[in-house]
Parts: sequence; structure tokens; C-alpha cells
Amino acid sequence: MSEQENIMVGLDIGTTKICAIVASIDEQERINILGVGKAPSDGLNRGVVVNIDKTVSAIKEAIAQAELASGIEVNSVNVGIAGDHIRSMRSKGVITINNRDNEITAQDVERLLEDCQRIMLPTDQQILHVIPQEFVVDGQDGISDPVGMSGMRMEAEVHIITGLVSAAKNIYRCVERAGYQVADIILEPLASSYSVLDYEEKEAGVVLVDIGGGTTDVAIFQENTIRHTAVIAIAGQKVTDDIRLGLSVLDDQAENLKRNHGESFADLIETEEVITVPGIAGRPPKEITKSILAKIIQARMEEILEIVGIEIKRSGYSDSLSAGVVLTGGGSLIKNICPLANEILGMDAKVGIPLGITGGLVEEVNSPIYATAVGLVVHALKTGTSTNKTMMQSQAKVTSVEQVMAKIADRMKSWFKEL
Repeated sequence: MSEQENIMVGLDIGTTKICAIVASIDEQERINILGVGKAPSDGLNRGVVVNIDKTVSAIKEAIAQAELASGIEVNSVNVGIAGDHIRSMRSKGVITINNRDNEITAQDVERLLEDCQRIMLPTDQQILHVIPQEFVVDGQDGISDPVGMSGMRMEAEVHIITGLVSAAKNIYRCVERAGYQVADIILEPLASSYSVLDYEEKEAGVVLVDIGGGTTDVAIFQENTIRHTAVIAIAGQKVTDDIRLGLSVLDDQAENLKRNHGESFADLIETEEVITVPGIAGRPPKEITKSILAKIIQARMEEILEIVGIEIKRSGYSDSLSAGVVLTGGGSLIKNICPLANEILGMDAKVGIPLGITGGLVEEVNSPIYATAVGLVVHALKTGTSTNKTMMQSQAKVTSVEQVMAKIADRMKSWFKEL
């Protein structure tokens, strides 16, 4: 491996699975997937850690698989955080420029973003991300990077994402106990957007819906900036529970029915099939029609998409999302999810898979279930959070605002040091 390559590790700690991806990035910023590891997750509920020991063992197993595939020893990881405790809000700040020539510097931008963080928060909530949306210099708006401009007064509108202190600390503790360091903690819908959305979609306006096992993550982009985030505590695991209760089958059988025979739009079933399910403890097998199974799945998927529709209205951007909806995560693999989303949300829908991967284990991660883990790796590149080596040439290409954001992320992580 050349000196110019940097190793990134993404760790997606999900409700149903824990996934680790080791990737390298060369001087041309090409991403090569070197190793993938996956382990079943029993220690989380709706995106929040509920059993430390089970989560630690699953993290060890996933990273060990990725290390074996890549031949690289992992030191630190970029971790995703989700859960229905995540909140987002908008904030504004204003400062005056006092230096010589009134030229705006990176330090001024940092000072302004600190001013934007002066908001009232409950004691159990902590700021995870501060994302600048636009800057205004002396009344001139629409500025994305003000560094180097001249002005007397600078304002900013930012998107602030907060999360539960204890939830973040528990994730941090699990990774530490597994023997690794946390390089960065990133909101999962934000990470997924890095891997499945391209520039044109973000510019035109798009809704990213990541239907996972325990949570459904929503992120709304417009004019290449994130405008709204939400985490919904209903997802694929609820669909499995509905099948288990509705058809009186075991949990594993319900999961297999959902994956192998599930459809989310009963009206689009082409041929009616009868599915035979083995009986419990020697009882005779059950026969289930595909349409009955589809109706159970459709009811829950409709509920999820209706809540997504409420979040889109709440964001205030429902009329300016030209690129429609991009569905990702394991829940997007259920057949005919796009026509259902099209009908309920009234927008074009497509299933998003990780983009921008040029080499390595491309086929292995070419699925919506790896969207978050690949996104964590891509985010590490964007912000210069290299895990095993320091960033070299590619760091020079990071813009000044992104450098400031990386500094702020480091400072925000200082509250973990209390552990």
C-alpha cells in the first residue's frame, strides 16, 4: 500500500446488525473497499444500546471479520449514532469583523458557529453536529464559504442536531471496551446521504429515507445543504413482529417470510402463491397466501411512509423536492416499496445503493444495507478524519469551512473525555 493511501474504518452499530467496513483512499480520492465484516446485533433496541456486553462482542466479531478480509489492524473507527432521541433545530448567529482590512478568516467563521450554538438545551441533550446552511455578509445572502471576503458584519443560519448524552456515551463505551478508539461520531442519516446521494439530487431537493431494523432515518436536502433530519422509531423489526403475531410463527420464520416472500404493495402481486411454514414443536405445517403476507407488510410500511410524509411537511420543503425520495437500508429491499412510496408521498421514488466506490470489494457492499457503513467511511474522507494514518495530500483539498467544522467536531467530542 502506498504512503499516500489512508485507511478509513466505518462502524455501523444497528439494531439488527453491526457492520464494519475498512476502506483506503488514495491521492486521487478514489475509495477502495478492503474488508467487510458483519455480525448479528442483540444488544440494541431502536438504535440505542440496551446491553453493553452483547454489543461489545458483536463489535469485536464484525471488526475481526473486516480485519481478516483486509489484512489491516484496526485502531480507531468512525461510528454512527441514531435513535428516536435525535432532535434537529435551526439556529442563527451574528458577529462583527474587527480585524485589519475587515477580511473574514477561518477563526471568524469558527467564532460565528460557536455563537450559533448558544441555545437552551435540556441537561440530558448534547449537540452532535452544527451544519452551516448559509452565511450573510453585510446583508448579502446566499454565501456558502465566506473565508477571504471583506465585511463588517457576518450572520449564519445553521442546522443543529442534538442527541441524548447517555446514548452517545454508551456507544463510545462499547467501542472502547471492544478495544478500539472512536475517531468520530456521526448521525446515521447524514452518513447514509454521503454514500447514496449525488450532487445533483442534493441540489434539486431530495428526501433520504433509511429504513433500518430499529429506526427509520429521514434527511432532507435542498440546494446541496441538509435542511431537516428526523429519526422515527418504527422500522423493519416492527414489520417482522407484525408477521410473527399476525401469522403465529416464530421470529426467524417471520424474518425469512419477509425477506424471501415479502411484498409491500398487495395490489401489485402478479401470481398468488401459497407459502408453507413448518409447524412449531411437531405441529402440522401452516399454509399462508402471499397476499395475506403482503397486506400485513403493507399496513406497517404505509405507517412508516405516512410519518415520513409528516416530517417532510414539518420541514417546510415539501414543494421543492424535485428529485423525490431515495429509499435505502434493509427495509428498502422489500419488493414494490417504490410504487408504495410513490403513492403515499406523491413523489418519484428509487432505491439507493452506495455510490462512488472505485475498487476492492465493490460487489460485497453493492446493497442498501451497507449505505450507512460506506457513508461513515466517505464522511471520514470529507472531514479529514483518517483513522490509522494522518491525512496527507487529500487534506489540502478540504475547504476552509470543512476544516473549521472538523475542529468543532473535535471540540464537541471533548465531553466524552469524562468517561
